[in-house]
Amino acid sequence: MTALESVDIPSLAGKVSDEEWAIRVDLAAAYRLVAHYGWDDLIFTHLSARIPGPEHHFLLNPYNLMFEEVTASSLIKVDTEGNPVDPTPFITNPAGFTIHSAIHMAREDAQAVMHLHTPAGQAVAAHADGLLPLTQTAMLIRGELAFHDYEGVAVDLSERERIVADLGTKNAMILRNHGTLAVGPSIGECFVRLYFLERACQAQIMALSAGENINNPPQGAPETAAAQGTVGIAVAAKLLAWPALKRKAYRLDPGFAT
Repeated sequence: MTALESVDIPSLAGKVSDEEWAIRVDLAAAYRLVAHYGWDDLIFTHLSARIPGPEHHFLLNPYNLMFEEVTASSLIKVDTEGNPVDPTPFITNPAGFTIHSAIHMAREDAQAVMHLHTPAGQAVAAHADGLLPLTQTAMLIRGELAFHDYEGVAVDLSERERIVADLGTKNAMILRNHGTLAVGPSIGECFVRLYFLERACQAQIMALSAGENINNPPQGAPETAAAQGTVGIAVAAKLLAWPALKRKAYRLDPGFAT
């Protein structure tokens, strides 16, 4: 018996605003896509989305569900103290709350925040030089990249100030010795930005493991690509990639949207 079979999760369709329901469906789709691409780390990473309004409530995954089990109705709405707004049979992830609440509260443009612990992302996070301009994908995302030093499992709320300060106005981050993170004004844009960051990390590890004869790009090319990526990733996500990814999520299992 799965967690979803053993816990009664009433559908929230029609019980929350249309705007909140649409955000829930998109976030649940993102969880399913993370699982599909093999980016999940059992139950230990997190994607979140802020619900518009003065309360700064945001949605976070139930801590004991695998990502392929997350549905629109099972997502937990929490306040800025990490407390569930509505009754829920699930618990939240305190580390997820610390990292995500910091950015949601500080950045009005951060509707979505996504954080992963993939092997490639962790490997680049452990590399002193961080993300290198070895591939087009890396060069497109590097202009948006910030870094935050490791402080231990993120359960100390005082770390929120330092996460926010290190992120600044950037929309992607490498958490040193930890993993990757992306921010976006929409769930789709955040996911596509995270996809670029993860693919860049994976390609870097593969390139460096292939030998020492690395071809570096010509002078000036990384800066040109970074400027292109700052605009291009957002446009591609909104108009092209995210609609296609949502269709893929529905093909994989339409149950996420319940």
